[in-house]
Amino acid sequence: MSLQPLTPIYVLIGLLCASAAWGAWRDPAHPRRLGNAIFYGLLALMFVVGDALPPALVGAMVVGLALVAGAGGVGRGARVLPPDGEREASAMRHGNRLFAPAIAIPLLTVAAVFALKAVTRDGQPLLGAQQLSLVALAFACVVALVLACVLLRDTPRAALTQSRGLMEAIGWAAILPLVLATLGAVFAQAGVGELVARVATWLVPVENRVACVLAFGLGMVAFTMIMGNAFAAFPVMMGGIGLPLLVGRHGADPASLAAIGMLTGYCGTLLTPMAANYNIVPAALLELRDPYAVIRAQWPTALALMALNLVLMYAIAFRGG
Repeated sequence: MSLQPLTPIYVLIGLLCASAAWGAWRDPAHPRRLGNAIFYGLLALMFVVGDALPPALVGAMVVGLALVAGAGGVGRGARVLPPDGEREASAMRHGNRLFAPAIAIPLLTVAAVFALKAVTRDGQPLLGAQQLSLVALAFACVVALVLACVLLRDTPRAALTQSRGLMEAIGWAAILPLVLATLGAVFAQAGVGELVARVATWLVPVENRVACVLAFGLGMVAFTMIMGNAFAAFPVMMGGIGLPLLVGRHGADPASLAAIGMLTGYCGTLLTPMAANYNIVPAALLELRDPYAVIRAQWPTALALMALNLVLMYAIAFRGG
């Protein structure tokens, strides 16, 4: 039987979603009681037993999530917080120790990564590189939760209650990175990179180096805005324009092109609501009136960086040419 070290992490996330669904369902005053219960309940099922479900059913559940969120069925209920005076007194009493759980997460993650690297089975690393970082992060979060409960002399039940409030504040945007990551894989499997290459040969004068650089850089920005993540856009644009045109035809340095191309794509991250974890979630947590306030503040910087990256891409990737 193959080792599945991420399964316990998925189960924990699923149980957290199930707690949010149950909490919403039990709250008769919740303005989105049914919608939240369905939304987080579906998420819980997919995280806990998703591997055992038929792929078509999981796909239908994802569509169900989109329908519930798109219909406005996901919302925020009344968040139960201690009185302001009690919270201020607690903050004064604990001081900077309140930051200990948050600081512990990155420190413990790094320590766990180095510790788990040394764990082997039959001479081979027990965990792959991606699994290693995720397991280390999950371990650090659990330890930080215990540390917070001990520090504040509170219970895990209180943590679940406040987690529900935080999840409802973020809302549907919490799952957007997961869905967009899947979209990137679907695009790669569907051969979108090859389609981009064909379109580029029709629209771009392929013998013109500047035109190819602009097509690659602006394409990275555009696909990042669509997918919400430069990592998802990169294989599409690198396979469609970067490798065949800039590297193969014009002799660009692949390493320089890849590094600056990714950085150019991140300019698109600053411009799109699809990058929910960067742009929509902060606005929700800060309770800003304008959900796109973060993007409005970032777009001048994004455009300036994009122009600079395009110049750097042309100057550095072709230094030897």
